[in-house]
Amino acid sequence: MSQRNPAISKGIDWSLAGIYLLLVAIGLTAIFAATYKEGEPVIQSFLRFKTDYSKQFFFFVIGAALALFVLLTDSKFFAATANLGYVIGIVALLLVFPFHSDVKGTKSIIKMGAFNFQPAEFCKIFVALALAKYLSRPETDFSKIRSQLVAAAIVMFPAALTILQSETGLALVFFSFFIVMYREGLPSIILLVGFAIAALIVATIVIPPNTLAIILTTIAAGIIYVYQRQIKRNRGLLLGIVVLWIVCVGIQRFAVPYIFKNVLQKHQVERIYDLFGKDNPYETKKIELTAEDAKKKKESGTSYNVRQSKIAIGSGRVFGKGLLNATQTRYDFVPEQRTDFIFCTVGEGFGFAGSIVLLGLYLFLLFRIVTIAERQRSTFSRCYAYGVASVFFFHIAINMAMTVGLAPVIGIPLPFISYGGTSLLTFTMMLFILIRLDADRQMVLR
Repeated sequence: MSQRNPAISKGIDWSLAGIYLLLVAIGLTAIFAATYKEGEPVIQSFLRFKTDYSKQFFFFVIGAALALFVLLTDSKFFAATANLGYVIGIVALLLVFPFHSDVKGTKSIIKMGAFNFQPAEFCKIFVALALAKYLSRPETDFSKIRSQLVAAAIVMFPAALTILQSETGLALVFFSFFIVMYREGLPSIILLVGFAIAALIVATIVIPPNTLAIILTTIAAGIIYVYQRQIKRNRGLLLGIVVLWIVCVGIQRFAVPYIFKNVLQKHQVERIYDLFGKDNPYETKKIELTAEDAKKKKESGTSYNVRQSKIAIGSGRVFGKGLLNATQTRYDFVPEQRTDFIFCTVGEGFGFAGSIVLLGLYLFLLFRIVTIAERQRSTFSRCYAYGVASVFFFHIAINMAMTVGLAPVIGIPLPFISYGGTSLLTFTMMLFILIRLDADRQMVLR
């Protein structure tokens, strides 16, 4: 047994394991600060499995056991079972439809006794592995459109199922896997088109429809004027500009309204319009309100969470109010302060300094993952590492941005910090699979 111990730890990047423990400790501290009731015996409450922080600690213990199991597993296992895992993930997502429970408006959770299981969270692991498996196949030529479409389908199918489960925010996380594809050769024009569509959607929200249509028409006319000589030699260019104009106007006039009316839920649409300081134009029932009633509605509407979150973060000032001295988060002024808005608990309790430390830890984590990705001999390991980095980056950036009003509230957790067993176990598994693959980085996996 003593002869095997060196082999178990050989090649393992302990810096990632260390930062994992630091982030989990910060998460437990933040959850404790937000939910601890005065007078409760701290040690006993951690062992009773009745408080949120004790449950989170319990899931950390399970996660640590799973992490140890992963570290003892042969790296070839993850490459060999990647496709099977993807199938299992899809089946789990499909089982949600007949067996789900409605929890806070979402239909993506299966209740298992005292536990809530969210397959869409775990499916991120399977998608990362399956995408890495496909991109690492010797016969995959990612310069061809067919291969790009297959890779996109691997990502988009579980995303579509997640949207059907009223988890649009979590579904958006799957789009982060396009960063992996970009690293492996996806043409930049595809990403530029994606950003252009996003910009057009934002313009549709903030600019009146007729004004935006005039702007798009003016831009099209300007392009035709600038390229008139080329158009005379190639009439196809004119056709392309006209088709592009039709597509843009179609997105503005038909696609965006259809999505806001039929795909997104009412509260999601309101959150998006609140972000830009606009009223939701898709409300089916319009009621004339007095100025005072309109003010009350605004103060109690979907922007309330963000407003209280910003107050909490701002009140922390430079060094914070202390672990149990916060007011906004201790007295439940901020809804979901232990889950989606956990960052405001850190901001109020530990101030700007504590927030910077947390952000620095996350930046180090992302930098370290990318560094590890680039030193892999195996395409499979590199693609999986970039998948992990992409998912973590999306969660961190969007969660922090939404707590300070820079992104719509889409309800995704902060990795290792937010309360939630499924989330904690998912991020733990993702990270330690990467650590295991990196330990065998000299091995070529397919």
